[in-house]
Amino acid sequence: MSGKRLTARSYFVAWASLVLLSASTLLLSFAPLGGFHAGAAVLIAGIKAGIIVLVFMHLAEQSNVQRLALIFALLLLAILVTFTAADVATRHVTARPPVVGDR
Repeated sequence: MSGKRLTARSYFVAWASLVLLSASTLLLSFAPLGGFHAGAAVLIAGIKAGIIVLVFMHLAEQSNVQRLALIFALLLLAILVTFTAADVATRHVTARPPVVGDR
C-alpha cells in the first residue's frame, strides 16, 4: 500500500462535491435540454461514482493493481452494454398479420 492517506479535509471536499453534483442533477431535471437530459445525467452520475470509488472506497490509496482490476471490470461492463445495445438495435420488428373476422 502506498503512503498516501486521505485526510478529513479530503472527505469533506468529496462530500461537498457529491452534494453539489446532486443539486446539479436536480436542477438539470428542470432545464430544457431536449435529448441531452440522459447524457448529462449519466455524466454527472459517472463523476459521482468516481468520487465515491476514489475517496470512500479508498481506491486513491491503493496500488495500481487494484486500479487495473477496476478498469478491467468497467471495460467488461462496457462490452456487455455495447453488445446488448447492438442486439436490441439490430432486431427486426415483424408486422402482425391483419385480423380477419371474429373467432
